[in-house]
Amino acid sequence: MTRPEAGEGPGKREQATARTRTLVVCPYLAARGGALERAARAPEARRDEAVGLADAIDLDIVDSTLVSLNEIRPATYLGKGKVAEFAERTKAEEIALVVMDCALSPVQQRNLEREFKAKVIDRTGLILEIFGRRARTAEGALQVELAHLAYQKSRLVRSWTHLERQRGGFGFLGGPGETQIETDRRLIQERMIRIERDLESVKRTRALHRASRADVPYPIVALVGYTNAGKSTLFNRLTRADVVAADMLFATLDPTMRLIKLPRGGAAILSDTVGFISDLPTMLISAFRATLEEVRAADVIIHVRDIAHADSDAQARDVEAILAELGVVDAHEKLIEAWNKLDKLDLDHRAGLAPHNGDDAAVAVSALTGEGIDRLVAAIEARLARGRALIDVELEAADGQGLHWLYEHTEVMTRETTAEGRVRVTVRAPPDKVERVKRRFHIGAR
Repeated sequence: MTRPEAGEGPGKREQATARTRTLVVCPYLAARGGALERAARAPEARRDEAVGLADAIDLDIVDSTLVSLNEIRPATYLGKGKVAEFAERTKAEEIALVVMDCALSPVQQRNLEREFKAKVIDRTGLILEIFGRRARTAEGALQVELAHLAYQKSRLVRSWTHLERQRGGFGFLGGPGETQIETDRRLIQERMIRIERDLESVKRTRALHRASRADVPYPIVALVGYTNAGKSTLFNRLTRADVVAADMLFATLDPTMRLIKLPRGGAAILSDTVGFISDLPTMLISAFRATLEEVRAADVIIHVRDIAHADSDAQARDVEAILAELGVVDAHEKLIEAWNKLDKLDLDHRAGLAPHNGDDAAVAVSALTGEGIDRLVAAIEARLARGRALIDVELEAADGQGLHWLYEHTEVMTRETTAEGRVRVTVRAPPDKVERVKRRFHIGAR
């Protein structure tokens, strides 16, 4: 894709992108069990998602089209007839970019560009482009750059044969006889090593933050879900925050944390994370692993689902697969499903949810209107209470140090002053803190 010149601001880049006339091509295998069978999704739903991805970076989408394939051609992915058809369209309609909603090999990408006389990017390249534009923090930018370099490196190794020319010897670029492709590959590798080193430092810093939070009695509740499922809207509803919540794919990329109050007086830290998507490039999962460590460390995981979406079940399976890849092996023990966008369902569909709605495993909500939010918060509190002991403690009114210790190391659920002037509190303590509380205040747990 066209890159902005040095000195161009975001506004100019958006204007330049908006002028990029784009054709979205969504190939799928007609036979079941093929490489393009993604969680049994309908081709039309996959096309809508691909258009949404392209919309996310303001491309001028001339058209989107489904292509049924009997087999994948090694050289061009599409059959000869379709390649010729799209080549005519790109010329006649002055299309500058063709988005292929599939994973292209470097050879396939190069051959299609040669036939179409236009830039071609595949699904991975498009997602990387979106992530590159959405990253706002230094850490997010590093993660995206690492993933993009890994993608570029594969293209260098396999397809950029036109770069294999001799170049003369500037010492810092490569000695005499080093080919351009070798130089580019080496420079990319060196940059990747530096980024990985920086991200390891970020990971250590996050680990220290998590360790310090372990001494504070706030459990972690992480929001996960398919992109555009409404995580940020739900985050704002629960925390009264103002996180970007737009009706677009990957509106949130950098993680955000806020404190939320629970009904019985406790509190938790709520974490909003990047949205998942089907066929999320492995390099992106790897690059964002440091950020997604927050999900692994969470006490409760809220899986936000767009229950009004036609592919809601397939999207849920994609999210669960990525959680498993991240090593969240006990996800089901931690998981609560928030069936979001209840406001988009008619009465019949709402009635179908009734048998499953209301326990602490699945709660139907509308983050937009607030419907069901109280039930969700109660479910979060109930899930957090699992394995945590409620302990009654009585203190002398003058024992400020003991009271402070309780606030620092447990969740203080209730507090009152007795007729004798003593302070009575009910606290909730995680398993590793129960014995400390009992020893310090010489009391039993219930």
